[in-house]
Amino acid sequence: MAKEYRTIQEVTGPLMLVKGVENVKYNELGEIELSSGETRRCKVLEIDGPNALVQLFESSTGINLESSKVRFLGRSLELGVSEDMLGRVFDGMGRTIDGGPEILPEKRMDINGLPMNPAAREYPSEFIQTGISAIDGLNTLVRGQKLPIFSASGLPHAQLAAQIARQAKVRGTSEPFAVVFAAMGITFEEANFFQESFRETGALDRTVLFLNLANDPAVERISTPRMALTAAEYLAFDKGMHVLVILTDITNYADSLREVSAARKEVPGRRGYPGYMYTDLATMYERAGRQRGKKGSITLIPILSMPEDDKTHPIPDLTGYITEGQIILSRELYRKGIMPPVDVLPSLSRLKDKGIGKGRTREDHASTMNQLFAAYARGKEAKELMVILGEAALTDIDLIYAKFADAFEEKYVSQGYRTDRSIEETLEIGWELLRILPRSELKRISDAMLDKYYDPAAAKDEG
Repeated sequence: MAKEYRTIQEVTGPLMLVKGVENVKYNELGEIELSSGETRRCKVLEIDGPNALVQLFESSTGINLESSKVRFLGRSLELGVSEDMLGRVFDGMGRTIDGGPEILPEKRMDINGLPMNPAAREYPSEFIQTGISAIDGLNTLVRGQKLPIFSASGLPHAQLAAQIARQAKVRGTSEPFAVVFAAMGITFEEANFFQESFRETGALDRTVLFLNLANDPAVERISTPRMALTAAEYLAFDKGMHVLVILTDITNYADSLREVSAARKEVPGRRGYPGYMYTDLATMYERAGRQRGKKGSITLIPILSMPEDDKTHPIPDLTGYITEGQIILSRELYRKGIMPPVDVLPSLSRLKDKGIGKGRTREDHASTMNQLFAAYARGKEAKELMVILGEAALTDIDLIYAKFADAFEEKYVSQGYRTDRSIEETLEIGWELLRILPRSELKRISDAMLDKYYDPAAAKDEG
Protein backbone atom coordinates (compact mmCIF):
# COMPACT_ATOMS: atom_id res chain seq x y z
CA MET A 1 0.00 0.00 0.00
CA ALA A 2 1.46 3.38 -1.02
CA LYS A 3 2.18 5.75 1.87
CA GLU A 4 -0.12 8.77 2.11
CA TYR A 5 1.16 12.27 2.81
CA ARG A 6 -0.96 15.12 4.22
CA THR A 7 1.94 17.55 3.97
CA ILE A 8 1.01 19.69 0.96
CA GLN A 9 2.81 22.96 1.58
CA GLU A 10 1.67 25.13 -1.34
CA VAL A 11 0.02 25.03 -4.75
CA THR A 12 1.14 27.50 -7.48
CA GLY A 13 -0.44 27.14 -10.92
CA PRO A 14 0.37 23.64 -12.21
CA LEU A 15 2.91 22.96 -9.40
CA MET A 16 2.54 21.65 -5.85
CA LEU A 17 5.11 21.29 -3.04
CA VAL A 18 4.88 18.22 -0.75
CA LYS A 19 7.10 18.07 2.36
CA GLY A 20 8.52 15.16 4.36
CA VAL A 21 8.48 12.50 1.60
CA GLU A 22 10.59 9.32 1.60
CA ASN A 23 11.99 7.17 -1.26
CA VAL A 24 10.28 9.22 -3.94
CA LYS A 25 11.96 9.37 -7.37
CA TYR A 26 12.12 11.88 -10.23
CA ASN A 27 9.30 11.40 -12.79
CA GLU A 28 7.34 9.16 -10.38
CA LEU A 29 3.58 9.23 -10.76
CA GLY A 30 1.40 10.36 -7.86
CA GLU A 31 -2.29 10.61 -6.97
CA ILE A 32 -3.91 13.46 -5.05
CA GLU A 33 -7.08 12.54 -3.17
CA LEU A 34 -9.36 15.49 -2.42
CA SER A 35 -11.69 15.63 0.58
CA SER A 36 -14.58 14.82 -1.81
CA GLY A 37 -12.90 11.50 -2.72
CA GLU A 38 -11.99 12.70 -6.24
CA THR A 39 -8.46 11.72 -7.35
CA ARG A 40 -6.14 13.67 -9.67
CA ARG A 41 -2.82 12.68 -11.13
CA CYS A 42 0.56 14.34 -10.80
CA LYS A 43 4.23 13.52 -11.41
CA VAL A 44 7.43 14.39 -9.54
CA LEU A 45 9.48 17.14 -11.20
CA GLU A 46 12.13 17.72 -8.56
CA ILE A 47 13.39 16.18 -5.30
CA ASP A 48 15.16 18.36 -2.77
CA GLY A 49 15.94 16.26 0.33
CA PRO A 50 12.55 15.43 1.93
CA ASN A 51 10.65 17.86 -0.33
CA ALA A 52 9.03 16.92 -3.65
CA LEU A 53 7.92 19.42 -6.29
CA VAL A 54 5.14 17.81 -8.32
CA GLN A 55 3.43 18.80 -11.55
CA LEU A 56 -0.39 18.50 -11.69
CA PHE A 57 -1.99 16.94 -14.75
CA GLU A 58 -5.40 18.41 -13.99
CA SER A 59 -6.65 21.67 -12.51
CA SER A 60 -5.51 22.69 -9.02
CA THR A 61 -9.02 23.96 -8.16
CA GLY A 62 -10.40 22.33 -5.01
CA ILE A 63 -7.08 21.12 -3.58
CA ASN A 64 -7.25 21.89 0.14
CA LEU A 65 -3.83 22.04 1.83
CA GLU A 66 -5.28 20.64 5.10
CA SER A 67 -7.47 17.78 3.93
CA SER A 68 -6.02 16.59 0.58
CA LYS A 69 -3.75 13.52 0.57
CA VAL A 70 -0.94 12.55 -1.81
CA ARG A 71 0.19 9.00 -2.67
CA PHE A 72 3.26 8.20 -4.80
CA LEU A 73 2.81 5.10 -6.94
CA GLY A 74 6.42 3.95 -7.42
CA ARG A 75 6.25 4.07 -11.23
CA SER A 76 6.38 6.71 -13.95
CA LEU A 77 3.50 7.60 -16.26
CA GLU A 78 2.59 4.57 -18.40
CA LEU A 79 0.34 3.84 -21.35
CA GLY A 80 -1.54 0.54 -21.62
CA VAL A 81 -0.97 -0.65 -25.20
CA SER A 82 -2.64 -3.24 -27.42
CA GLU A 83 -3.46 -3.67 -31.12
CA ASP A 84 -7.05 -2.71 -30.23
CA MET A 85 -5.83 0.92 -30.06
CA LEU A 86 -6.11 1.11 -33.87
CA GLY A 87 -9.31 2.92 -34.82
CA ARG A 88 -9.67 4.49 -31.38
CA VAL A 89 -9.56 8.07 -30.06
CA PHE A 90 -7.79 9.02 -26.80
CA ASP A 91 -7.27 12.22 -24.84
CA GLY A 92 -3.80 13.62 -24.12
CA MET A 93 -3.39 11.31 -21.11
CA GLY A 94 -4.24 8.11 -22.97
CA ARG A 95 -7.87 7.76 -21.79
CA THR A 96 -10.46 6.70 -24.40
CA ILE A 97 -12.85 9.51 -25.41
CA ASP A 98 -14.75 7.94 -28.32
CA GLY A 99 -17.45 6.26 -26.22
CA GLY A 100 -16.07 2.77 -26.89
CA PRO A 101 -14.94 0.20 -24.30
CA GLU A 102 -11.71 0.63 -22.34
CA ILE A 103 -8.58 -0.89 -23.91
CA LEU A 104 -7.46 -4.16 -22.32
CA PRO A 105 -3.68 -3.61 -22.38
CA GLU A 106 -1.32 -6.31 -23.59
CA LYS A 107 1.36 -4.50 -21.60
CA ARG A 108 2.10 -1.16 -20.00
CA MET A 109 4.90 1.02 -21.36
CA ASP A 110 6.72 4.01 -19.83
CA ILE A 111 5.75 7.04 -21.95
CA ASN A 112 9.30 8.43 -21.79
CA GLY A 113 10.48 5.49 -23.91
CA LEU A 114 14.00 4.21 -24.27
CA PRO A 115 16.49 6.15 -26.41
CA MET A 116 17.45 4.21 -29.53
CA ASN A 117 21.11 3.20 -29.61
CA PRO A 118 22.63 4.96 -32.66
CA ALA A 119 24.58 1.80 -33.51
CA ALA A 120 21.31 -0.17 -33.67
CA ARG A 121 19.74 2.23 -36.17
CA GLU A 122 19.04 1.13 -39.73
CA TYR A 123 19.58 3.81 -42.41
CA PRO A 124 16.26 5.12 -43.85
CA SER A 125 15.93 4.01 -47.47
CA GLU A 126 12.35 3.17 -48.52
CA PHE A 127 10.06 5.64 -50.26
CA ILE A 128 6.77 6.60 -48.55
CA GLN A 129 4.15 7.83 -51.00
CA THR A 130 2.04 10.65 -49.55
CA GLY A 131 0.12 11.27 -52.78
CA ILE A 132 1.24 14.94 -52.69
CA SER A 133 3.42 15.87 -55.69
CA ALA A 134 5.35 18.70 -53.95
CA ILE A 135 6.51 16.17 -51.34
CA ASP A 136 6.79 12.90 -53.34
CA GLY A 137 8.37 14.42 -56.43
CA LEU A 138 10.69 17.05 -54.96
CA ASN A 139 11.11 16.53 -51.19
CA THR A 140 10.61 12.81 -50.87
CA LEU A 141 9.70 11.29 -47.51
CA VAL A 142 11.70 8.16 -46.61
CA ARG A 143 10.67 5.47 -44.15
CA GLY A 144 12.27 6.12 -40.74
CA GLN A 145 12.84 9.83 -41.47
CA LYS A 146 11.97 12.88 -39.34
CA LEU A 147 10.56 15.50 -41.72
CA PRO A 148 8.83 18.51 -40.10
CA ILE A 149 6.32 20.84 -41.75
CA PHE A 150 6.95 24.52 -41.00
CA SER A 151 3.67 26.41 -41.23
CA ALA A 152 2.35 29.72 -39.91
CA SER A 153 -0.86 30.89 -38.28
CA GLY A 154 -3.78 30.87 -40.69
CA LEU A 155 -2.16 28.45 -43.15
CA PRO A 156 -3.90 25.12 -43.82
CA HIS A 157 -1.47 22.74 -42.06
CA ALA A 158 -4.39 20.85 -40.47
CA GLN A 159 -5.75 19.92 -43.92
CA LEU A 160 -2.27 18.92 -45.12
CA ALA A 161 -1.68 16.80 -41.99
CA ALA A 162 -5.01 15.02 -42.45
CA GLN A 163 -4.27 14.46 -46.16
CA ILE A 164 -0.88 12.87 -45.42
CA ALA A 165 -2.40 10.69 -42.68
CA ARG A 166 -5.17 9.49 -45.05
CA GLN A 167 -3.02 8.88 -48.12
CA ALA A 168 0.43 7.76 -46.91
CA LYS A 169 1.54 4.26 -47.89
CA VAL A 170 4.74 2.23 -48.29
CA ARG A 171 4.66 0.86 -51.82
CA GLY A 172 5.62 -2.63 -52.89
CA THR A 173 5.11 -4.23 -49.50
CA SER A 174 2.27 -6.10 -47.86
CA GLU A 175 3.52 -5.29 -44.36
CA PRO A 176 0.93 -3.49 -42.20
CA PHE A 177 0.94 0.31 -42.13
CA ALA A 178 -0.48 2.42 -39.28
CA VAL A 179 -0.79 6.13 -38.48
CA VAL A 180 -0.48 7.60 -34.98
CA PHE A 181 -1.86 11.12 -34.94
CA ALA A 182 -1.42 13.45 -31.95
CA ALA A 183 -2.95 16.93 -31.85
CA MET A 184 -1.95 19.34 -29.07
CA GLY A 185 -3.80 22.48 -28.00
CA ILE A 186 -6.27 22.38 -30.91
CA THR A 187 -9.84 23.73 -30.95
CA PHE A 188 -12.90 21.50 -30.73
CA GLU A 189 -13.66 22.27 -34.42
CA GLU A 190 -10.19 21.07 -35.48
CA ALA A 191 -10.53 17.89 -33.39
CA ASN A 192 -13.88 17.24 -35.04
CA PHE A 193 -12.38 17.89 -38.50
CA PHE A 194 -9.61 15.31 -37.93
CA GLN A 195 -12.01 12.63 -36.65
CA GLU A 196 -14.52 13.13 -39.48
CA SER A 197 -11.77 13.32 -42.10
CA PHE A 198 -10.34 9.93 -41.04
CA ARG A 199 -13.74 8.34 -40.50
CA GLU A 200 -15.23 9.18 -43.91
CA THR A 201 -12.25 7.77 -45.84
CA GLY A 202 -11.96 4.64 -43.68
CA ALA A 203 -8.44 5.71 -42.61
CA LEU A 204 -9.54 5.69 -38.94
CA ASP A 205 -9.33 1.86 -38.90
CA ARG A 206 -5.52 2.03 -39.15
CA THR A 207 -5.13 5.22 -37.06
CA VAL A 208 -4.59 5.86 -33.35
CA LEU A 209 -5.75 9.38 -32.46
CA PHE A 210 -4.61 11.39 -29.41
CA LEU A 211 -6.44 14.70 -29.00
CA ASN A 212 -5.49 17.38 -26.49
CA LEU A 213 -7.84 20.34 -26.77
CA ALA A 214 -7.01 24.00 -26.14
CA ASN A 215 -9.15 24.01 -22.97
CA ASP A 216 -7.43 20.90 -21.54
CA PRO A 217 -4.71 21.55 -18.95
CA ALA A 218 -1.50 22.83 -20.57
CA VAL A 219 0.46 20.29 -18.54
CA GLU A 220 -1.39 17.43 -20.26
CA ARG A 221 -0.01 18.78 -23.55
CA ILE A 222 3.52 17.81 -22.45
CA SER A 223 2.56 14.14 -22.16
CA THR A 224 0.44 13.95 -25.38
CA PRO A 225 3.29 13.51 -27.93
CA ARG A 226 5.01 11.02 -25.62
CA MET A 227 1.79 8.97 -25.38
CA ALA A 228 1.62 8.94 -29.20
CA LEU A 229 5.26 7.91 -29.62
CA THR A 230 4.83 5.13 -27.03
CA ALA A 231 1.86 3.73 -28.98
CA ALA A 232 3.98 4.01 -32.16
CA GLU A 233 6.95 2.17 -30.57
CA TYR A 234 4.65 -0.68 -29.55
CA LEU A 235 3.06 -1.00 -33.03
CA ALA A 236 6.43 -0.65 -34.82
CA PHE A 237 8.85 -2.67 -32.72
CA ASP A 238 6.51 -5.17 -31.02
CA LYS A 239 4.04 -5.70 -33.90
CA GLY A 240 6.31 -5.09 -36.92
CA MET A 241 4.26 -2.29 -38.49
CA HIS A 242 5.37 0.73 -40.52
CA VAL A 243 4.11 3.62 -38.39
CA LEU A 244 3.75 7.23 -39.50
CA VAL A 245 3.54 9.62 -36.53
CA ILE A 246 2.11 13.10 -37.10
CA LEU A 247 2.42 15.61 -34.23
CA THR A 248 0.58 18.93 -34.54
CA ASP A 249 1.19 21.61 -33.29
CA ILE A 250 4.68 21.50 -31.72
CA THR A 251 4.43 25.25 -31.03
CA ASN A 252 1.58 24.61 -28.56
CA TYR A 253 3.71 21.90 -26.91
CA ALA A 254 6.71 24.27 -26.55
CA ASP A 255 4.48 27.00 -25.11
CA SER A 256 3.29 24.55 -22.41
CA LEU A 257 6.92 23.71 -21.68
CA ARG A 258 7.60 27.44 -21.24
CA GLU A 259 4.57 27.81 -18.96
CA VAL A 260 5.71 25.04 -16.60
CA SER A 261 9.29 26.34 -16.70
CA ALA A 262 8.10 29.83 -15.72
CA ALA A 263 6.03 28.37 -12.85
CA ARG A 264 9.20 26.64 -11.62
CA LYS A 265 10.99 30.03 -11.74
CA GLU A 266 13.72 28.60 -14.00
CA VAL A 267 16.14 30.96 -15.75
CA PRO A 268 14.62 31.52 -19.21
CA GLY A 269 16.54 31.02 -22.45
CA ARG A 270 15.80 32.52 -25.89
CA ARG A 271 12.33 34.18 -26.09
CA GLY A 272 11.51 32.90 -22.59
CA TYR A 273 11.67 29.21 -23.56
CA PRO A 274 13.63 26.96 -21.17
CA GLY A 275 17.31 26.40 -21.97
CA TYR A 276 16.72 22.63 -22.13
CA MET A 277 14.11 22.87 -24.93
CA TYR A 278 16.60 21.48 -27.49
CA THR A 279 17.18 18.39 -25.34
CA ASP A 280 13.46 18.03 -24.65
CA LEU A 281 12.54 18.13 -28.36
CA ALA A 282 15.41 15.76 -29.20
CA THR A 283 14.15 13.16 -26.68
CA MET A 284 10.90 13.08 -28.70
CA TYR A 285 12.17 13.37 -32.27
CA GLU A 286 14.93 10.80 -31.81
CA ARG A 287 12.38 8.11 -30.97
CA ALA A 288 11.68 7.86 -34.71
CA GLY A 289 13.69 5.59 -36.98
CA ARG A 290 14.37 1.96 -37.84
CA GLN A 291 16.11 -0.65 -35.69
CA ARG A 292 18.39 -3.39 -36.98
CA GLY A 293 16.76 -6.81 -36.93
CA LYS A 294 13.25 -5.38 -36.50
CA LYS A 295 10.70 -5.16 -39.31
CA GLY A 296 8.81 -2.11 -38.11
CA SER A 297 9.75 1.56 -38.32
CA ILE A 298 8.63 4.98 -37.09
CA THR A 299 8.53 7.88 -39.54
CA LEU A 300 7.85 11.24 -37.90
CA ILE A 301 6.20 14.40 -39.28
CA PRO A 302 6.09 17.12 -36.60
CA ILE A 303 4.06 20.17 -37.66
CA LEU A 304 4.73 23.58 -36.17
CA SER A 305 3.36 27.05 -36.83
CA MET A 306 6.22 29.54 -36.83
CA PRO A 307 5.38 32.52 -34.60
CA GLU A 308 5.33 35.70 -36.75
CA ASP A 309 6.35 33.55 -39.78
CA ASP A 310 9.89 33.61 -38.36
CA LYS A 311 12.14 30.70 -39.38
CA THR A 312 14.76 31.79 -36.83
CA HIS A 313 12.32 31.50 -33.91
CA PRO A 314 13.66 28.93 -31.34
CA ILE A 315 10.99 26.28 -32.11
CA PRO A 316 11.59 25.91 -35.90
CA ASP A 317 15.29 26.67 -35.41
CA LEU A 318 15.88 23.84 -32.91
CA THR A 319 13.57 21.47 -34.80
CA GLY A 320 15.63 22.08 -37.96
CA TYR A 321 18.82 21.03 -36.15
CA ILE A 322 17.38 17.72 -34.94
CA THR A 323 15.39 16.62 -38.01
CA GLU A 324 16.30 15.76 -41.60
CA GLY A 325 14.92 18.69 -43.57
CA GLN A 326 11.68 20.66 -43.60
CA ILE A 327 8.58 21.23 -45.74
CA ILE A 328 7.73 24.96 -45.73
CA LEU A 329 4.25 26.36 -46.36
CA SER A 330 4.08 29.76 -48.06
CA ARG A 331 1.64 32.57 -47.32
CA GLU A 332 2.24 34.00 -50.81
CA LEU A 333 1.16 30.74 -52.51
CA TYR A 334 -1.83 30.47 -50.14
CA ARG A 335 -3.00 33.95 -51.22
CA LYS A 336 -2.75 32.82 -54.86
CA GLY A 337 -5.06 29.87 -54.09
CA ILE A 338 -2.35 27.19 -54.51
CA MET A 339 -3.42 24.21 -52.33
CA PRO A 340 -1.46 22.84 -50.51
CA PRO A 341 0.77 25.96 -50.48
CA VAL A 342 4.10 24.08 -50.31
CA ASP A 343 7.05 26.34 -51.15
CA VAL A 344 9.35 23.81 -52.81
CA LEU A 345 12.49 25.99 -53.12
CA PRO A 346 13.32 26.49 -49.40
CA SER A 347 11.85 23.07 -48.53
CA LEU A 348 14.32 20.23 -48.21
CA SER A 349 14.35 16.52 -47.50
CA ARG A 350 17.94 15.58 -46.67
CA LEU A 351 17.27 11.87 -47.26
CA LYS A 352 15.32 12.15 -50.53
CA ASP A 353 18.19 10.69 -52.61
CA LYS A 354 18.05 7.51 -50.51
CA GLY A 355 14.43 6.72 -51.35
CA ILE A 356 14.21 7.42 -55.08
CA GLY A 357 15.46 5.97 -58.36
CA LYS A 358 15.17 2.65 -60.16
CA GLY A 359 13.52 -0.07 -58.09
CA ARG A 360 12.19 2.48 -55.58
CA THR A 361 10.31 5.10 -57.59
CA ARG A 362 11.52 5.40 -61.21
CA GLU A 363 14.85 5.83 -62.99
CA ASP A 364 14.07 9.40 -64.13
CA HIS A 365 13.07 10.69 -60.67
CA ALA A 366 16.38 12.22 -59.54
CA SER A 367 17.21 14.03 -62.79
CA THR A 368 13.68 15.40 -63.35
CA MET A 369 13.58 16.57 -59.72
CA ASN A 370 16.82 18.56 -60.18
CA GLN A 371 15.63 19.99 -63.50
CA LEU A 372 12.24 21.06 -62.08
CA PHE A 373 13.94 22.78 -59.12
CA ALA A 374 16.33 24.65 -61.42
CA ALA A 375 13.63 25.66 -63.92
CA TYR A 376 11.22 26.85 -61.21
CA ALA A 377 13.97 28.89 -59.50
CA ARG A 378 14.85 30.56 -62.80
CA GLY A 379 11.16 31.14 -63.61
CA LYS A 380 10.61 32.89 -60.26
CA GLU A 381 13.65 35.12 -60.91
CA ALA A 382 12.25 36.00 -64.34
CA LYS A 383 8.90 36.92 -62.76
CA GLU A 384 10.60 39.17 -60.20
CA LEU A 385 12.51 40.92 -63.00
CA MET A 386 9.26 41.37 -64.89
CA VAL A 387 7.76 43.21 -61.89
CA ILE A 388 10.75 45.58 -61.69
CA LEU A 389 11.66 46.12 -65.37
CA GLY A 390 8.47 45.21 -67.20
CA GLU A 391 7.81 42.34 -69.60
CA ALA A 392 9.56 44.05 -72.55
CA ALA A 393 12.94 43.85 -70.78
CA LEU A 394 12.86 40.01 -70.65
CA THR A 395 14.39 37.75 -73.28
CA ASP A 396 12.23 35.17 -75.07
CA ILE A 397 13.69 32.33 -73.00
CA ASP A 398 13.05 34.27 -69.76
CA LEU A 399 9.40 34.66 -70.77
CA ILE A 400 9.18 30.89 -71.32
CA TYR A 401 10.64 30.28 -67.84
CA ALA A 402 8.13 32.75 -66.31
CA LYS A 403 5.32 30.83 -68.02
CA PHE A 404 6.84 27.57 -66.70
CA ALA A 405 6.83 28.90 -63.09
CA ASP A 406 3.10 29.73 -63.25
CA ALA A 407 2.23 26.36 -64.82
CA PHE A 408 4.39 24.56 -62.23
CA GLU A 409 2.50 26.14 -59.32
CA GLU A 410 -0.93 25.55 -60.87
CA LYS A 411 -0.48 21.97 -62.13
CA TYR A 412 2.28 20.40 -60.00
CA VAL A 413 2.07 22.03 -56.56
CA SER A 414 -1.66 22.80 -56.49
CA GLN A 415 -3.73 19.62 -56.33
CA GLY A 416 -6.24 20.25 -53.52
CA TYR A 417 -6.62 18.11 -50.40
CA ARG A 418 -8.62 15.28 -51.95
CA THR A 419 -6.30 14.25 -54.81
CA ASP A 420 -4.09 11.23 -54.17
CA ARG A 421 -1.43 11.08 -56.92
CA SER A 422 0.76 8.03 -57.48
CA ILE A 423 4.48 8.74 -58.00
CA GLU A 424 4.06 7.83 -61.69
CA GLU A 425 1.35 10.51 -62.09
CA THR A 426 3.59 13.05 -60.32
CA LEU A 427 6.55 12.23 -62.61
CA GLU A 428 4.32 12.42 -65.69
CA ILE A 429 3.06 15.91 -64.70
CA GLY A 430 6.73 16.87 -64.25
CA TRP A 431 7.51 15.78 -67.83
CA GLU A 432 4.45 17.64 -69.18
CA LEU A 433 5.78 20.83 -67.59
CA LEU A 434 9.35 20.25 -68.82
CA ARG A 435 7.98 20.04 -72.38
CA ILE A 436 7.16 23.78 -72.05
CA LEU A 437 10.94 24.36 -72.19
CA PRO A 438 13.12 23.76 -75.28
CA ARG A 439 15.02 20.47 -75.10
CA SER A 440 18.34 22.35 -75.22
CA GLU A 441 17.51 23.92 -71.81
CA LEU A 442 17.21 20.54 -70.03
CA LYS A 443 20.90 20.24 -69.14
CA ARG A 444 20.37 18.16 -65.97
CA ILE A 445 18.79 15.20 -67.76
CA SER A 446 20.71 12.68 -69.90
CA ASP A 447 19.98 12.35 -73.64
CA ALA A 448 18.86 8.76 -73.18
CA MET A 449 16.31 9.84 -70.56
CA LEU A 450 15.13 12.75 -72.74
CA ASP A 451 14.66 10.39 -75.71
CA LYS A 452 12.59 8.07 -73.56
CA TYR A 453 10.39 10.57 -71.69
CA TYR A 454 10.63 14.08 -73.22
CA ASP A 455 10.12 13.01 -76.80
CA PRO A 456 8.75 9.45 -76.68
CA ALA A 457 7.11 9.74 -80.11
CA ALA A 458 10.44 10.60 -81.80
CA ALA A 459 12.12 7.70 -80.02
CA LYS A 460 9.45 5.32 -81.41
CA ASP A 461 9.85 6.68 -84.95
CA GLU A 462 13.62 6.12 -84.88
CA GLY A 463 13.01 2.61 -83.55
